[in-house]
Amino acid sequence: MAKAYDFIIAGGGSSACVAAMRLVRDYGFSVLIIERGPRDIAKLMAFPAGYMKYLARDDFLEMHSTTAQPQLGGRGPIVPVAKALGGGSAVNAMVYMRGQKEDYDHWAAHLGNGTEWSYGDMLPHFKEIEGNARFNDQYHGIAGNLRVSEPRHICDTTQDFLLAAQGLGHPYNPDFNGVRQNGVGIMQHTYGLWGKKTERSDAKKAFLDPLAGDERLDIITEARIDRILIENGRATGVSYMKNGQSHTVRALREVLVAAGTYNSAKLMMLSGIGPADHLRAHGIDVILDLPGVGANLQDHHEVPVIATTKAKSGYFGEDKGWPMFRNGLQYLLFNSGPVTTTGIEACLFYDPDGGARPTIQLYCAPIVYLDRDVSSAKPTHGVTFTSCLLRPKARGSVKLRSANPADQPLVDCNFFGDPDDLRLTLASLKVARQLLETEPFKSKIADEILPGRAMQDDEALAKFAGQTVKTNYHPSGSLRMGPSNDPMSVVDERLRVRGIDGLRVIDCSIIPFIPSGNTNAPAMAIGSKAAHMIAADA
Repeated sequence: MAKAYDFIIAGGGSSACVAAMRLVRDYGFSVLIIERGPRDIAKLMAFPAGYMKYLARDDFLEMHSTTAQPQLGGRGPIVPVAKALGGGSAVNAMVYMRGQKEDYDHWAAHLGNGTEWSYGDMLPHFKEIEGNARFNDQYHGIAGNLRVSEPRHICDTTQDFLLAAQGLGHPYNPDFNGVRQNGVGIMQHTYGLWGKKTERSDAKKAFLDPLAGDERLDIITEARIDRILIENGRATGVSYMKNGQSHTVRALREVLVAAGTYNSAKLMMLSGIGPADHLRAHGIDVILDLPGVGANLQDHHEVPVIATTKAKSGYFGEDKGWPMFRNGLQYLLFNSGPVTTTGIEACLFYDPDGGARPTIQLYCAPIVYLDRDVSSAKPTHGVTFTSCLLRPKARGSVKLRSANPADQPLVDCNFFGDPDDLRLTLASLKVARQLLETEPFKSKIADEILPGRAMQDDEALAKFAGQTVKTNYHPSGSLRMGPSNDPMSVVDERLRVRGIDGLRVIDCSIIPFIPSGNTNAPAMAIGSKAAHMIAADA
């Protein structure tokens, strides 16, 4: 007879790893994680700078071509999502950003239950999992498994960015996860010392590896979960495919869905939970008509301003030839130099409308940064400012492409689906241009190549934005959490799927309103809080 587990977690991303650790280590339950990607990533990905070699590859990423967007001139931007144990934390640029206090207080107000999911409620979970190398105060912890630190190398272009932003009146902020978010500063990242070298601190390494050998935790990788088993209104296990063979495994207590915003919604619908008409259209028997499944999709997105510099600058060419050999040797021998940074070291949080609460995260990339949709820019010495919208008003969707579990879901990103999203983005492009005209950048910039100095009117800039807008890799919200009187909510405040017993969702798909920052840190905090609630209910 096949082994049964207290909890089965569908997916092995950031939130799943934290939840599994706490359920096993802190509460003594047995847990099975089933992950579609490989158990281990390439060794190069452990180096802070190593992720850049894999940005355009599908070794550990699943590339989703979104539906054609009329407001983007028919483009369907590609959105990569993680495909590896550790999820986004194993493949991302490692930025550690929690968002704003107001984000979580908004969640609590939306739920109408007092302080549950408020910032004050979430802060202990952030602190508990964090091992911060710089801060130890009311906002940060130093005893957690997740290594958090600043880059060990800061380039000249980043220094220029910090000074230019202050020259425009933006305050320097030493801690974006502290008392305030607005201002310019160095971003903290999820890497730190492992032995004698600075390495990525992904969720697998931080939370699962310490449990190696614990018989209460099993992990199956390179397996696709096709369906949640539901009997008499209760989730009892899952069916998964590995090496061409179908398997079933049973959960003694609950099934926990953590397959990522796209694939969590897809799994629910393949299991007969979702909008009834949509399920029937694909020949799927409806177990529960839940119209909010796949709705409320949100993602941060960004548009670039790119300029070249008159002299050598930043990180162009540092990953090839002799510079690559020199930098690698410096890293291996002295744990210093460009390999100890992701390259994206600083950002500016601000509101183009002048408000105190930031609406834009403006990144500084010390290179002419190219995305697959921007072919007119050639790699060279320069700088790229990307204006990332923190709280887009537009909502997209995730639907089934077919009833075949091997098919990707149909994703409608709906970037710029609300006119105010475009307005704020265009306003930030103008601020990015002001940075280029402010010292110390002004005397060092050779030319603005995108959008180009000739492009000034809003109509032309709007077209440019539609041609170049890209994801910031933070899809969220497709199985949103909400109060009982919200007909589009999928889970309640304890992450229980409405109408099905023994089934919860514990990843970023539960987010009702996307946080104002990179979503890996919130994903981990959600996993920690989920484990606490699950254990309390059990």
